[in-house]
Amino acid sequence: MRPLDETETSVVFEKLFKFVGNNLKNMVENPSHEGPDSNPSRYCFRLHKNKIFYTSESLVKRATNIARPNLVTVGTCIGKYTHGGNFRLTVQALNLLAANAKHKVWLKPQSEMSFLYGNHVLKSALGRITENIVAGDGVVVFSMADVPLGFGVAAKSTQDCRKLDPNGIVVLHQGDVGEYLRMEDDL
Repeated sequence: MRPLDETETSVVFEKLFKFVGNNLKNMVENPSHEGPDSNPSRYCFRLHKNKIFYTSESLVKRATNIARPNLVTVGTCIGKYTHGGNFRLTVQALNLLAANAKHKVWLKPQSEMSFLYGNHVLKSALGRITENIVAGDGVVVFSMADVPLGFGVAAKSTQDCRKLDPNGIVVLHQGDVGEYLRMEDDL
């Protein structure tokens, strides 16, 4: 497990900034009250076996006592680097994204299952949408009861959604909580 270098940090921060905007500063400077230290530590990002972890500094210090081959995970795995060198957010980052989301979409109850099966969000499925979304922005998808379901990329802006036909795609699916069941054999 090691700290991220400059290029890795910029790639991870660019991806997170797409979803949380200026709240990225809050994620990094958020005080952690984990561990025996009376002084709160901060959260940091660490790379271990091509996966990026969001963890407290006190937990990282304690994890140094474990040999690298024996260390499976530390903190929350927010994403991973693909074989092609691209960074991809994983569904484990959903709670972190939902707490700091800049753009949100709420689904109607009858459309939640369609999204959880890995389908894109159609205009007919929208319950609510935040203002000022631009095509290409990161969007966190919620149920009408404010339960985070997943995340994706806006295919259309908020203004374009108003003119869109009911079968038009509003949010392109990237990850959802249904992945835990669909990828059960791989885990």
